[in-house]
Amino acid sequence: MDNPSRSERSRKAALTAALTIIARDGPGRLTLDAIARESGLSKGGLMHQFPNKEAVLKALLEQQFAHFDEFARKFRAEAGQATNQPELATQIAISRELIAQQYSVAQAMLGALAQEPGLLADARAKDGERVAEIRGEAQDADLAVLRWAAARGLALMAMLRVSPLEQVDLDRLFARLLDDTQWAGFAQADRPR
Repeated sequence: MDNPSRSERSRKAALTAALTIIARDGPGRLTLDAIARESGLSKGGLMHQFPNKEAVLKALLEQQFAHFDEFARKFRAEAGQATNQPELATQIAISRELIAQQYSVAQAMLGALAQEPGLLADARAKDGERVAEIRGEAQDADLAVLRWAAARGLALMAMLRVSPLEQVDLDRLFARLLDDTQWAGFAQADRPR
């Protein structure tokens, strides 16, 4: 096996081990020693890939971004043309997808990021770009942002396990948030963007 293939395999093993540790033991137990033990890599081999814990968390976050970017691309291709606000619909669908992953990667990452909040700067910047796009495509920018924020709130409550809503209720609410016809009566033209 050539070095790039071995290196990629080691990287994937380390990230999988990190997620396992975060999910099983909590983010406070994530150390390079723990990742090396869990993955079966030597600590030196692990440090070749990731010099510190923050580098591991950053790689996990980038992996999540890539997953949701791909999800967004597929959603837009399949359903985006059925709405006059495709970015809003995509972001609501992504929030719903976060709940589907509730007890896996997304929840583990939320816990890990609580330990390293500085890593959220990229997520905030990406959300800012998405909100600007949502505002730009909407007739009523405030209503569009409100729908986006409601979807995010539902997802975060579910991820934090503080939501009093059952899955069937969440599914129904996400369907309403996605349905432009449910909101037409509330829209006000010429709202600030």
